[in-house]
Amino acid sequence: MDQARSTISKIFNGEPHSYTRFNLTQNMEGDNSQVEMKLSSDMDEEVGGNGVGDHLNHNPVRKPYVAQKLGRTPKNLCFMAAATLLIFIIGYLIGYLVHRKKDLVPSPAVSMLPIEQPVLHETGAAPLMDWDDVKELLAEKLTASKFEPVFSEFTSNSHQAGSLGDEDLANKVITRFKEYGMNTWTDEHFVKVQDPPASGSNRVVFKDGKEERPNGFLSYSANGTVTGAVVYAHYGQGSDFTFLQGRNINLNGRVVLVRAGRISFAEKVANAAKMNASAVLIYADPLDYSIGDTTQLFGHVHMGSGDPYTPGFPSFNHTQFPPVQSSGLPTILAQTITTAMATSIQRGLGGQSGPAEWALYHKLGDDTDVITVEVNNVLTEKKIHNVFGVIKGFVDADRYVVIGAQRDAWGPGFATSTVGTSVLVELARSISDMVKNDGFKPRRTIVFASWTAGEYGSVGATEWLEGYLSSLNMKAFSYINLDGVVTGRSGFKVAASPLMHGLIENTLKELNFGKDQSLFTQFGKGNWESDVLEPLKLDNAAYPFLAFSGIPSVSFRFTSGNSDYQYFGTMLDTREKLNSATANQVPQLAVTSARFAGHIALRLVHDHLLQMDLGKYEKIIRTHVAQINTKVKNVQRMKPQLLPKALTVQWLISAYGSYSRASRNLATEIQNSDLEDIEMCRIINDRIMAVERNFLSPYVSPKDSPFRHILLGSGPHTVTALSNHLDALRNDDPESDADLFRNQFALATWTIQGCANSLAGDIWSLDNEI
Repeated sequence: MDQARSTISKIFNGEPHSYTRFNLTQNMEGDNSQVEMKLSSDMDEEVGGNGVGDHLNHNPVRKPYVAQKLGRTPKNLCFMAAATLLIFIIGYLIGYLVHRKKDLVPSPAVSMLPIEQPVLHETGAAPLMDWDDVKELLAEKLTASKFEPVFSEFTSNSHQAGSLGDEDLANKVITRFKEYGMNTWTDEHFVKVQDPPASGSNRVVFKDGKEERPNGFLSYSANGTVTGAVVYAHYGQGSDFTFLQGRNINLNGRVVLVRAGRISFAEKVANAAKMNASAVLIYADPLDYSIGDTTQLFGHVHMGSGDPYTPGFPSFNHTQFPPVQSSGLPTILAQTITTAMATSIQRGLGGQSGPAEWALYHKLGDDTDVITVEVNNVLTEKKIHNVFGVIKGFVDADRYVVIGAQRDAWGPGFATSTVGTSVLVELARSISDMVKNDGFKPRRTIVFASWTAGEYGSVGATEWLEGYLSSLNMKAFSYINLDGVVTGRSGFKVAASPLMHGLIENTLKELNFGKDQSLFTQFGKGNWESDVLEPLKLDNAAYPFLAFSGIPSVSFRFTSGNSDYQYFGTMLDTREKLNSATANQVPQLAVTSARFAGHIALRLVHDHLLQMDLGKYEKIIRTHVAQINTKVKNVQRMKPQLLPKALTVQWLISAYGSYSRASRNLATEIQNSDLEDIEMCRIINDRIMAVERNFLSPYVSPKDSPFRHILLGSGPHTVTALSNHLDALRNDDPESDADLFRNQFALATWTIQGCANSLAGDIWSLDNEI
């Protein structure tokens, strides 16, 4: 065949050096196998092309055929006849062979591309829609007027997790998803939660006064009755208890009275338990809340998320595990009381005066201020349902972004759950409509999730994560949380994985807020990171996605300046109260919230490569390494017997250097990559997705330490714990242990090095000596 091709080339072109090359490339995408043929000549290589458009529109320049004058001698005529016959025979044979091969092999799609260009793979997706068009389509479909009927549909005065009201809302959500043409399914769990006593009540008696029976309660409190002296501890933060110790106030066996706010109920109780207190009473102080003297507070005190009686594994009905409980469950009593009850107790306290910043009228209490606390909460099992709808991607359907919202609430829960559920449903409608009617074809999948049992500590969402962890942390590349997105209008806060900070900044700049300014200019005109960003906290539903599953996550909210929404966890969380907090702008703020979440989701499923900023973690690691290096040298200088000079931070510095090089090398690869190469983009995206997951420490059990992220999680495996352990060694803390520190140090170092190795690519691409 080569000889024949050469002969034909010589006859027609008279150029023995010009030839045609064939390159067959097979690409497997889903169930379709595509084979592409590429033809080019040496001349095509000289013309070339430089951009994606060149790949699609390349029109090779060909040299014109110049006929050669051949004499009409008998010899020449015979030669021409023989050549013509030879061409006919060769053409017939080639046609026969090609036709026979087509009978044996399914007919492939064939495209003629110049050899010097990368192969284009048929994906089944429409040409990439311009991003500006995508933004405009989303803006057209999300309007304030469309939110009003959705608010009405999902407003409910009784939809506590597992109740009939909760099931009714779940059915409404799944019905909406089906109307939009989405694939739907439900996820069922049997969870154990604590509810207030069905008969009888919890009670509080101060000195010989009136017996108080609060209706509010804290799920997962220890049960029983304790009697002890009251001590006032401000917000119950660690620094507050340190202050009390500095005043030589013995906290052993005391009942601690603390204000709601600043940190979660669970953290307040955990801090008090560390001081050997016997019980905690939590109230809403009038300086922070104007909710009335008799408003009851509801919440939970589990220092974790999910069902605390199945830590690290899902609460499926067929689960056959022995009885076990989370280490985050408190061992002391916890109860909420009304503002009026707290005021009565404070007026009867003696002892020392608190500092001015704690409020001048507060006394700290003394040994004669005795109170009795009784908690009789009931542990019950509930069947809960998470509801899902999916818009499948057209290229990487097995890679997905998850958008979720809590559906349940203690009472009306308008800001807690109604607004978030409405935003979820409206986003699903809008994006589904863009796909069905406007030609938008996302490259990746979008999963819409309606969670329940969020009020008990993100139970529904966490149980789903635990049930499908091995699949999710390989395929889910982001989670967007819609809980509590509208609580005010004068501020805007975002908590997210550092990988998403760049995408968040771009989204703030793209979205309009009002007529003439963007979200960025309105809320981030100083330093947007300090003005807008806040830490992702344990009580945020996005936290387990990030710290437990290693999925980059984002949560955001409109706020009332620096103050929290006052009605969370009360029966006053109604449309009227939220209207008051937002100057009747709830629908408009809901639209902006939907656009913010939609922009992030659509950008992640629209672009060839995921917009994740690897450089943010480089800066975070560098800061921790510098801090640990300084502290190790201080301990070695002050306590040389604890940390010998042989212990060096060089390994940790090297691990940071490896991550830095790997992230920069990947950035260079991205710069030089061909965005039309589907397989290359998939490989790069998988390397990006692995970063968050590889920061989960493999050396601790998800049952004992569920939040395994060494940079953003909690527990002895984190770099923050490593730094704190060095402080304990320097201060001769009896709980410090030099050998334990060295073990923690080695494991944290290797976790960072392992993340760098994964980010670098294939094993043969590594340049680090182990």
